[in-house]
Amino acid sequence: MKNLKKLLAVLMTGLMLIFVAGCGGTDSSSSSGSGSSGKAASNGKRVGVAMPTQSSQRWIQDGANMKEKLEALGYTVDLQYAEDDVQAQVSQIENMITNGANCLVVASIDSSALVNVLDQAKQHNIPVVAYDRLLMDTDSVSYYATFDNKGVGTLIGKYVEEKLGLKEGKGPYNVEFFAGSPDDNNAHFLNDGVFEVLKPYIDKGQLVVPSGQTDFDKICTLRWSQETAQKRMEDLISGYYSQGKQLDAVISPFDGISYGIAAALEGAGYQVGKNWPIITGQDAELMATKNILSGKQTMTVFKDTRILADKCVTMVQAVLEGKTPELNDTTSYDNHKLVVPSYLCTPVAVYKDNVQKELIDSGYYKKADVGL
Repeated sequence: MKNLKKLLAVLMTGLMLIFVAGCGGTDSSSSSGSGSSGKAASNGKRVGVAMPTQSSQRWIQDGANMKEKLEALGYTVDLQYAEDDVQAQVSQIENMITNGANCLVVASIDSSALVNVLDQAKQHNIPVVAYDRLLMDTDSVSYYATFDNKGVGTLIGKYVEEKLGLKEGKGPYNVEFFAGSPDDNNAHFLNDGVFEVLKPYIDKGQLVVPSGQTDFDKICTLRWSQETAQKRMEDLISGYYSQGKQLDAVISPFDGISYGIAAALEGAGYQVGKNWPIITGQDAELMATKNILSGKQTMTVFKDTRILADKCVTMVQAVLEGKTPELNDTTSYDNHKLVVPSYLCTPVAVYKDNVQKELIDSGYYKKADVGL
């Protein structure tokens, strides 16, 4: 009997050693991974990603691209959309801080409303990367990933300049201007780019603005709203074009605003191919691309969200590893508290003749998506 008890004790000890070794092996592989894999680099860290809204296709793509790439590196990602509700975004960021975020990526709705919550992040030593929209009036932002926003406006201005033959002295043409949201710093940069190109032609009389509305506070569109843009365009048509005056171009800074402009024109009896003006845009949304192919919109500015997401992810990874990320602009983006070190991606003008090259061949859309 004693021998049997000894044998059982030996067997139990052996089984326990095997079990412990097995558990130890599992823990080791899950924590260290293989070589310098993403999971090893992430070390279980959390990244909070605060996006403004899902009402625009580009933000859905931005969020999805970033989440996928961060998770591929092994980070836990908390992706939240605030649906253009400022207080909702504040609450979401507060929750990210409370839940132990190691880094925050913020595309703000109204950055002035985020100053206090970003200060909380700073107090918790959580680095903040501003995504596409500069975070204003705060020293709690570390870096900024965006496109060249003034360059977007310059592309829009140069397209109109070429399309109307302004360099060749053609004109006069009747135009109206729309700008983005006054609480988005990007809107100001973009508007500066547009007017840097086109204002000389207004001064020369080649471009005429029948409404006289060129100041930013007159042409801005709160929250980049399609509905607000449509109402303003309806007012412009009834106020300045009801007697048959030709409207040659509408300078829009965003595809969503362009949809509102087009709806107002259709409602007033304008027809594509007949008396339809040039309409610009930004973001190369799927609907905008289809509209360009049908003639309802003339151009857009393509900001490849895959490239921007890549740059932002490398910024986050560098910050969490205690490194300095790649930067290409350390002078332009003053948020009233500091000049935020930035990386600017390059936008591309898209129109009917290069949709295939820029949007299809690059894999951003499939032919079937746009109806080709």
